[in-house]
Order: sequence, then C-alpha cells, then structure tokens
Amino acid sequence: MSVVVDRVNIGIFGKMNAGKSSVMNLLTQQETSIVDSTPGTTADTKIALFELHGFGPVRIFDTAGIDESGELGQKKRKKVLNDLKECDLLLLVIDPSASDFTSERELIEEAREMDKQILIIYNIFNKHDEQKIELIEDSINLLKFHKKIRIRANDFSFRAELLQFILNNFQHLKSDIPLLPAVKRDRFYILIIPMDEETPPGRFLRPQSMVEEYITRHWAYPVSFRLDLSAARGDLHDFEKKRFFNMLNGLGQRPACIITDSQAMDIMSSWCPEDIDLTTFSIVMINYMSGGKLASFVEGIKALSDLKPGDSILIAEACNHSRIGEDIGTVQIPSIIQKKFPGVNVEHNFGREFQDNKNLTKYSLIIHCGGCMISRQKMMARIRDLDSVGIPYTNYGIFLSAMQGLNALQKVLRPWGIRL
Repeated sequence: MSVVVDRVNIGIFGKMNAGKSSVMNLLTQQETSIVDSTPGTTADTKIALFELHGFGPVRIFDTAGIDESGELGQKKRKKVLNDLKECDLLLLVIDPSASDFTSERELIEEAREMDKQILIIYNIFNKHDEQKIELIEDSINLLKFHKKIRIRANDFSFRAELLQFILNNFQHLKSDIPLLPAVKRDRFYILIIPMDEETPPGRFLRPQSMVEEYITRHWAYPVSFRLDLSAARGDLHDFEKKRFFNMLNGLGQRPACIITDSQAMDIMSSWCPEDIDLTTFSIVMINYMSGGKLASFVEGIKALSDLKPGDSILIAEACNHSRIGEDIGTVQIPSIIQKKFPGVNVEHNFGREFQDNKNLTKYSLIIHCGGCMISRQKMMARIRDLDSVGIPYTNYGIFLSAMQGLNALQKVLRPWGIRL
C-alpha cells in the first residue's frame, strides 16, 4: 500500500534569467533544472521531491519566468500563478542588475493576496549590483514586509546559508496547536458569556462554540454562565456576584479554569478565586490562530509604557460585523486608551483593510482581535508583516487584562505557562 507523504510546497519564482534554476540546484545539490543564459530555458514547472535536512519532506517548484512576452509567455504566466496557489512558501529570486521590476511587484502582490509566505533572494551576479538593492526596495514598497538574503546562486558555498535562512523564517502552518492547554478529563471549565445587543440569536460566537466543543471532546465539562455585565458594574453588583458564586460552589468540585469574554475582565479578574485558572476567549483564539505565538503578543503589551501624546495605535479587527452598542473594538478599548493615554490617537482597520494598509510603520502599537473570522494563513501573514517592520502588537484579551493591573495579566497568562 502506498503512503501519501505530507510535504511542504516551496515555489521558486521570478523573471527569466534571474537564477531560479540555480537556486533549485543549490537546494537539491544536483542538476535538477537546466541552467542556461538563454531566456525562457525553463519552459514549464520542474518539480523535485526530496528531504531537506531540518525541514522534512518537501516539494520544490522551479517555475518559468513570469515576464516572457507573447502568447506562449501568457500561457507560462498562467501556469506560474496556478503553481503559486499550491505553494506554502514563495522564494522570489531577484536579479538586482535588472532595470524593470514590474514582474516582481506583481508576484509579491499576488502572493500577498493569497496570504502566502514570501522570502526574498537577491541573486548577485556582479558585486557592484548590490548597490542597486536599496533603489529596488524604494521602488517596491511591499519588500519591507519580507525577509531577504543575498547570495550567488551558482556558488555552492552559499547552500548552507540559504538553507538556514529558509529554516529560520518559514512558519509551518500545519503545526498541531491545542486550542486550550492541558484540558483535564472530568473537570469543569466555566465559560463566562455576557450576551449584549451584538450577540446573534440561536448560536454562540465562534470562539465560544470552539472552546465548548474542544472541552467536551476532551472528556471534560463546559459550563456556560451568562454574566450580566451591567448588573455586575452597577447597583446589582452584589446580587450578580452571589449568582456567580452560587453556580461555582454548586458544581461539587473546583473548576480547572474560567474562560471569560475579554470585556468582562474588570469583573472576573477580581471574582476568579486564586486556586482556579483564568484566561479569555480572545487569548485562546489569538494563540491558536497565530500558530502558538502568544508570547509575541504578550511582549507587545510592553509598548504601552513608551506611549506618548501624538503616538498612534491601530485597532485591527478581522471581521466586518455590524457594530452596535458598547462594541469592544470601536467603543470600549478606545475609551480606555483615551483615559489612560491622553493624546494618543486611535485608528481602526476592519477585515481586509489591514492587508491594504501601507502605513503600518507609523503605529506605536497594534491591538488585534482574536482573529476568529479569518484563516490561520491570513493571521500569520499579518504577524509576518509586523515582525518584518518591527511594529509591536498585542491582543484584545491581553490589553484588557493589562488594564486591570499586573496581577490580572499574570493570572490570564498562567494557564499558558507565560510569566512576566
């Protein structure tokens, strides 16, 4: 019986004669592709299957040049763009000695539209061509979002450096990230679910239903508690708190963890007993959607200490839902920022607007939602952009926990093994 091997698809893209086939041969350590100075030597995509040390089984695509003219060139271009759809990682080979980089710009735009990972390889044919790279990066603004390496693709001594560059920067999307850490069988897990004007009838929100399903699948007991936030924050505070503790004490055993809506952290940070773990749905989702990069979002919260009047914060929300009432992204978080950090500007991106934002570098901090309404590929593409330009980012749940003090932040991070 044949076994289907799960491989990472790596595509080598670029213009004719940029050195794509040389990169292919450098990686495979053999003449997998014909190397010739004649334009259009690679007439169709060549594919190599092999084990890449430290990487595992891979499938490498050596594609035709995307810039060939004529009817045949258009057919090749269509095939190249179809290959792009199959690839997990795009290696864009750029010859700095070229005079026109329209094709490279189009490839980057196509790949980003598909949320593909992109690494840039500058193939240096002549030493003085390196001086042109700065001009190239000025002309292709999107290059700033992607990691780059300079090599001579026809020189075998660069192989180890190229391999390490790919290993250091590729993010495996198929990693098995648990939704919740270490769910214990036959233990209770409390889901704190305030229902407001935006709560859709007939169903839970996606993070709530995902957490409920995950806990149940792992032989534990999810218990949903509808918290009346208005009562808890107002004159009926004591009544609502008694309701909560009656539920908690009526379970017969201490719950393992409380997972709360982030906007209820002002209540739950003080109500949650010290012997019960606490976290938020938003934190659960951002860790899962980012491929386990919660620590990076925690690191980003430190940027709050450096904020000054005139700085700008971007609140990024993945979806375009109808916003009414005390919306968390457009009302609650901005209100907190205005009170805690007077003079700091707040801007918003919804849905695809983030991907089209060419001014990310102007922000001192990005505050992102849980990302539950976009794909993991898209979420990780956003993170790669921010990492590449060095912009700190955090998350709704982390931010709202931090606003309740260091102890509250430490409490919600404890289930994830992150200490401040």
